[in-house]
Amino acid sequence: MSAGCVYCVCLLVLFILCVSAGCVYSVCVCRLCLFCVCLQVVFILCVSAGCVYSVCVCRLCLFCVCLQVVFILCVSAGCVYSVCVCRLCLFCVCLQVVFILCVSACVCRLCLFCVCLQVVFIVCVCWFYLFCVCVCRLCLFCVCLQALNSLKGATEDIPCVVGDEHVWTKDIRYQLSPFNHSHKVAKFCYADKELINKAIKASVAARREWDLKPVQDRAQVLFKAADIISGPKRAEILAKTMIGQGKTVVQAEIDAAAELIDFFRFNAKHAIELQDQQPLDAAGSTNTMLYRGLEGFVAAVAPFNFTAIGGNLAGTPAVMGNVVLWKPSDTAMSASYAVYRVLRESGLPPNIVQFLPADGPVFGDAITSSEHLAGINFTGSVPTFKRLWKQVAQNLDTYRTFPRLAGECGGKNFHFVHSSADVQSVVMGTIRSAFEFGGQKCSACSRMYVPNSLWPQIRQKMVDPVEDFSTFFSAVIDDKSFARIKRWLEHAKSSSNLAVISGGTCDDSKGYFVEPTIIETRDPQDAIMNEEIFGPVLTVYVYPEKDYQKVLQLIDRTSPYALTGAVKVISDAAEALRNAAGNYYVNDKSTGSIVAQQPFGGARASGTNDKPGGPHYVLRWTSPQVVKETHVPLTEWKYPYMG
Repeated sequence: MSAGCVYCVCLLVLFILCVSAGCVYSVCVCRLCLFCVCLQVVFILCVSAGCVYSVCVCRLCLFCVCLQVVFILCVSAGCVYSVCVCRLCLFCVCLQVVFILCVSACVCRLCLFCVCLQVVFIVCVCWFYLFCVCVCRLCLFCVCLQALNSLKGATEDIPCVVGDEHVWTKDIRYQLSPFNHSHKVAKFCYADKELINKAIKASVAARREWDLKPVQDRAQVLFKAADIISGPKRAEILAKTMIGQGKTVVQAEIDAAAELIDFFRFNAKHAIELQDQQPLDAAGSTNTMLYRGLEGFVAAVAPFNFTAIGGNLAGTPAVMGNVVLWKPSDTAMSASYAVYRVLRESGLPPNIVQFLPADGPVFGDAITSSEHLAGINFTGSVPTFKRLWKQVAQNLDTYRTFPRLAGECGGKNFHFVHSSADVQSVVMGTIRSAFEFGGQKCSACSRMYVPNSLWPQIRQKMVDPVEDFSTFFSAVIDDKSFARIKRWLEHAKSSSNLAVISGGTCDDSKGYFVEPTIIETRDPQDAIMNEEIFGPVLTVYVYPEKDYQKVLQLIDRTSPYALTGAVKVISDAAEALRNAAGNYYVNDKSTGSIVAQQPFGGARASGTNDKPGGPHYVLRWTSPQVVKETHVPLTEWKYPYMG
């Protein structure tokens, strides 16, 4: 809720007035209207129960009801369009009609309180119809608040899941909330080597039947999962992403709802459409391409920073006929388990995706030593991916097939600013890219190149909003991240080449909070310009405007990564930076790729650039077979020219 939202402020005021009224009947003017009396009884029961949601017959939170009433009051005041958020919502139109009906039905015609109660009753009776019509599904904001409240102080038990068996080992762990590390969000256990091997055996046994299912049937699992996440499970998964991974409601919606739903729907669509990609036929023969799953299992190793990525790493290989061992991140356990349960609820058979929290090295050793390893779908750090790659190379003679390795490993993403750039656009885009979600996006901007002619304006505009980051900023994920970022801040403060011009403080007394920090460097080759920090730290190099071409070359060779980059100029920069980024943005920020619009990934140390979110990603998880059927028997061994 924004500080200046009149709509929300009115909502809260009305709610307080309703609760403080205590006995509704005492303020009723008519005292004779049975309709009003019944409504008052329901209201009193709700208020006196302390927990409105558990008593309300329609299961509609009083908070949401009050929100709707406030809108109607705004209608009567003649200020609908100055307050209404959507302005086009059919739900709002219905509420206006309801208001007119209520006014004409009121016995006393003067009691605004009675009118409000009647509206509440009508909304409650019609709640199901309105839920279907309302664009926002009765205020996602309010539903999320309910889900968040249900998670406060609660600890969820999350087992390892092999088939339909929920398994607990002795190695118990906890997921802590980033902004309140005294809150244990989830209790889970690490799978040991024996359990991982058991999961591999069960997966391989289930592979053939799953692979032989028509792709349309497999795709229906993802389609249904997307529908469930977009509807009944949306608030739960968003709330778990917010509490467990420290995301704001906007960032959680972008990730755990919008992106995950898009991943499921588009990849299911791409899997189906792939069947139409067939070779040419010739006279007397028919050629068919069969898109089989890989022979073995795929290990999906997921990161903490996007709930959607975990679902995609496991879901896409599965829709292509593969069996998957899903290792979720310790710090995204709650949301990941919710997504896994949605997949099972959507019809995913047991043993197709095994849910296996595990210690990284133990999991890596187990999967890379199995003869049945067919692929690794990875998002995480460069050292971890390199370790897995080396283990696969060392065990090549063990495997029945060459494993497919797909990895996305982050970047040292840049914003390059030309002297012709729009300053306001540069500032706003960079603040979002560098500091949203605490700079913990793989694509977050962490180095910026600014011409000396624009730096005074950009510096002034950037420092002010960075000091007020409450609207989109939260804590970093855990103590390890906090310690790593803190070391970089100490490096900046101690180096003669670096100057902290904004932020620079951190505090882990309650949560893992790091202040958004802007650093100016005199040395464009300083370590802070080429090593990934994965936190809310932006380093700026101010270059002489005349050295524009040299700076482009500098950007290309400074960092080993090549994930994302953005330039605030339309010029020959694209040619100079052709290999510097897998996702290249012109007059935009380096973050914000959207499934099916900007397939995501980079090369060099940033990964294998397989572009999840694009139509070709599904090809990584299939082993095609070409079948030629000849319709004219061969009757002669000689070729025609031989006579």
